[in-house]
Amino acid sequence: MTLEENFKKLDEIMEKLSDDSLPLEESFGVYKEGMDILAKCRKVIDEVEEKVKKLAQ
Repeated sequence: MTLEENFKKLDEIMEKLSDDSLPLEESFGVYKEGMDILAKCRKVIDEVEEKVKKLAQ
């Protein structure tokens, strides 16, 4: 998935977690999914940041 697609999925996850009717066990699974996606996004952003730093030198 692209970074943009991951951000969109994170938005969807945030909406799900905001829903008070979501069972607690399901909330944990959705939260874990969001944290996994967030970790992927951070990795991509860190890689891009390193490339930009190298180009700036």
